[in-house]
Order: sequence, then C-alpha cells, then structure tokens
Amino acid sequence: MKSKKYYPASVSGLATTAERKVRKHLNADSLFAAIQKDFRQIPDSRGANSTISLDDALMSGLAVFQLKHPSLLAFDQQRQKEPQNLHSMFGITNIPCDSQMRTILDPLSLSSLRAPFRTVFRHLQRGKDFEKMAYIDGHYLLSGDGTGFYSSGKVSSPYCMSKKSRNGQTLYYQQMYAASFVRPDCKVVIPVFPEMMTKQDGTSKNDCERNAAQRFYTRFRNEHPHLKVIVVEDALACNAPHIRDLQKLNLRYILGAKPGDHTALFAALAQAVKEERAVQMSFVDPENRKIGHFFKFVNQVPLNKSNPDLLVNVLEYSQIDENKKITTFSWVTDIAITKENVFNLMRAGRARWKVENETFNTLKNQDYNLGHNYGLGKKNLSGVFTILMMLAFLIDQAQQLSCWLFQEALAKEESKRSLWEAIRAFFRNYQVDSMETILRAIAHGIDGPALKEVCRT
Repeated sequence: MKSKKYYPASVSGLATTAERKVRKHLNADSLFAAIQKDFRQIPDSRGANSTISLDDALMSGLAVFQLKHPSLLAFDQQRQKEPQNLHSMFGITNIPCDSQMRTILDPLSLSSLRAPFRTVFRHLQRGKDFEKMAYIDGHYLLSGDGTGFYSSGKVSSPYCMSKKSRNGQTLYYQQMYAASFVRPDCKVVIPVFPEMMTKQDGTSKNDCERNAAQRFYTRFRNEHPHLKVIVVEDALACNAPHIRDLQKLNLRYILGAKPGDHTALFAALAQAVKEERAVQMSFVDPENRKIGHFFKFVNQVPLNKSNPDLLVNVLEYSQIDENKKITTFSWVTDIAITKENVFNLMRAGRARWKVENETFNTLKNQDYNLGHNYGLGKKNLSGVFTILMMLAFLIDQAQQLSCWLFQEALAKEESKRSLWEAIRAFFRNYQVDSMETILRAIAHGIDGPALKEVCRT
C-alpha cells in the first residue's frame, strides 16, 4: 500500500490561524538542516568509495531518537517500508541498515559531535529565547550530575569500566557527566554536550565523576568563555579541588553540603548563630499559607580545616509543609547571601533536581530510552548513540521553549509520550515534506476533503 502526500497548511485547507509561519531558525526542520551541515564538516576516515556518507549515518542515528524508536531494528523496519519521509524530513540520501550504521559510527570521535550542540545553542541565543532562562543577576543556572547509560554483566568493550561484586561477578558499565541549563519556574531544560566516563586510552583505571566534571567544565568554558553561569551540583561536588577548578574557570557555584561531611563548616555556622553573627529569618509562603520557610546563613567561613583559606558562604534552609513535616537543605556558594536574595538562592539550589527529573528521568522514562543498548561496538558506539539521543532531546527542548507550533501540538496531545506517538503514527501513514507539516496536522487537524486526499490507499 502507498501513502499519499500530506500537503502543507496553505494547500490542505487548514484554518487560517494555523497558517502562521514558524520562526525561521527555531523549528525542527531548520535545526535538522543546520545540524546536518555540522555533520558534513566531520572528517570521514573511510575510503572515498563509501556508498553511505558519514552525515547520512549520523542523521539516521539522530532520526532514531527524534522519532523515539525503541531499537535500531524498529528504525530498520521503517527504513525498509517507508523511506520517503527519512529522505524528505532528515535530508538522508542513502539510509543505512542497522548494522551499517553501527559500523560507520563506532570509530567516530565523540568530540567531533560537539558542533551541533553549539549550533542549536546559538540559534536560541540569536532568537533571544535563552534569555528567558536567566535567573540571578543575569546568570544562568547550569545543573550537573553523573548518570549511567550502559550496564551489563556479560557484554563489554575496551572502553567500559568494570567492578566486581561480592559474589565475584564482574559488572561492566559506562557513565557520563551531563548538565542542563535550568530555571526554577521553567519546565524546559537546555542540555549541553555531555562528558563520557569511560576508560581513557592507554589506561586500565576506571574513570570517575570528579575527573569527568573537571573535563566537562573546562571544555564548556572554552566554548562559552563569557557566559555568566552559576554551577549547581549535589554534595559530592562540595570539595576544595572542585571549587578551586570552578574559580579558575570564572564559574559561580551553589553546591549541596551535608553536615556529616563538613563538620567544621556547620560548626562555624552554629558558632555564628551563637554569637549572633549569622542571619536567621522566616516567613509564611505567600502562595500557600500552610508552608513555612526558615533560613539561616553566614558569609565568609572556611570550607573545612584542611582549607582555611577557602572561604564560602553557607546557607541552611528548612521548609515546614502543611503536614508539619520539616525538610532541611543546605548549600555553600560564592555568592554573598543577603536577606534580599536568600529566597532565590534557595530556589536555585533546589533546581539542581532538574538535571535528575527533567533531564535524566525524562531520557530514561519518556521514550528517549537512555539505558537501552542500541549497540556497544568495539570503541565509541554507545557513546555516539547517547550523544545523538541528547541532541534529539536538545532539539525537542529548544522547540518547547521557542516554537509556538510545537507548543500547540504538545498542548493538543497533553503529554510528551502522546505527542511522540502521534508523530510516529503520522510519519508511518503519510508521505510528508517536513516536521512542520506533521506538527500542524497534530495541532490543528485536517478538514474533510484534505483528509480524503492524504489517507492511505
């Protein structure tokens, strides 16, 4: 059976209100084209007679995650049955099968994939949409943490880390350090290029989150030397070497701190309270009178006894909810804490969870399938697929922030999962010319005559 073409809004007879133009650089189709241009700049070490170009393989990999296919097999079935939309929407000339894609992408250097992330970010900046994410004094909150993306007790590659359990079994795994720009009152997060935690060339020692974070922020600052950033991380990052690294890179910070790990720091806070040098304040939440906020803070105290010259500002915050439950959080920061900014600092510190909830949990539980094995390969394949997955996530988040058509389609479907399924269904059943066409159909529907024109015969 053949699928007939679904015509754009101006031809199909959609309502006039649906004929508004999408923004030139901030829609899926423009981003696909810009990313493909970046892919074409990546050197291809294979022979000149290769039938499938590197950019075709990369765009095919991106399509896997843009369409939220659960496996390469599902993509391969799409390739065989309905290749037209892959040609028209993603600009793919020769579509590789699953084994060809794995072979081509496995040896690819992960750093060669950084450019598309910068391209999408530039589009957001150019459109002034990224300014919506600014929070404290024109700074942007960058929330980072480590997470796993591959684990197996049987299958490994030379780049897998490993550890032995008590029963003697070996677990092979790969992790990454990833970060997203976040804002407390914004559902959208903007991910940046992640740093893989894998065994480095020529070493047998496992990589770790500390080293990966150091590489991540150094490379991030090289790419964004003037961006005003506040790094928000959990208590594992609250150590002197990491803080000094952030200072050297001119990155501000709000880091979680635990009393059990920093006894001297919290003793200094308690002493400041006793001597009335600390500030204590409380108030009832203006939007929910059943919630109370309690703050305690002091500026310029040593992080610990080993680093008496490293002075930080410490904030302890407690919330009492409507059930009288008390939850306490604490942070250290290099931003001077005042009565005027303490509430925003608290919200910025708590926004760290957005890298867990809106980034990692979304990637694992909302059809991006982080953690599924799309292919381990002999070198970088699992890392390449993970980065392409993150790139697809970035495209979706950029649209959610900046593209009215994506926003209307999402509102119509009411959930991301429902939207992804609607996109896949339309992709399967109709021959279309762009993602814009699909989103217009989802958001505004098709009238009777147009529906007859595009239905499958």
